[in-house]
Amino acid sequence: MPKSIIAVLVILGVLFFLIGTVFSKFLLFIGLISIGAGLYLGLGPNGILRKEQVIDTWAVMIGNAQGQSNEIVQDTEALIKDSQVPSLSMQRKSVSPGIVRGLFGVEREFLIITDTSRAKLRPYKVFLNARDYGNNLDVSWYLTYRPPIWQSVGALLPFVSLATEAMKDLDIFDQQDLRAYVTVAHHSLISSVEKIMRSQNQDPSKIERRSRGFLGIS
Repeated sequence: MPKSIIAVLVILGVLFFLIGTVFSKFLLFIGLISIGAGLYLGLGPNGILRKEQVIDTWAVMIGNAQGQSNEIVQDTEALIKDSQVPSLSMQRKSVSPGIVRGLFGVEREFLIITDTSRAKLRPYKVFLNARDYGNNLDVSWYLTYRPPIWQSVGALLPFVSLATEAMKDLDIFDQQDLRAYVTVAHHSLISSVEKIMRSQNQDPSKIERRSRGFLGIS
């Protein structure tokens, strides 16, 4: 969708929202819907990576490994496919950290990994990225909780937190499957990182393998 249309939806949404906070709850609601539509239709369900959505993360910096970002992502994709988990889907997509910066073209490419086996797991997506940082390779992944559009619109309200809802409806089996899916992605990326580090005569045993979040995967 053209970014001019996205801009119109977002700007109108903000105007209706501001007017609605003073004069009409109906206009406030229309404003939220317009902003949500701009987010969903313009940038897509995976188009924005908001910090509030991140519930677990891991990162490593590989020295003197610039120029190998595509290699590490390709190796990770191949290893995930080799795991033969049929419900894991992957796509590469450029994402932005927010609506406003997205409108100005601020974006980075991520490999987005999803477990499509059940509806309850689909809101949990792993965003994996490798990028040059000087002569280094900055590698990271983010596990996000990305609910349906109606919940995303509600999350625009200041007192609503997505993070508190992340594990609310998952039973023990769901949590077990979520951990297994993210672990497959994590181990695949680490194997790719180790390959790059060995090619640079670096010791991969020194990297921190545990993620930082409620799963704490290692």
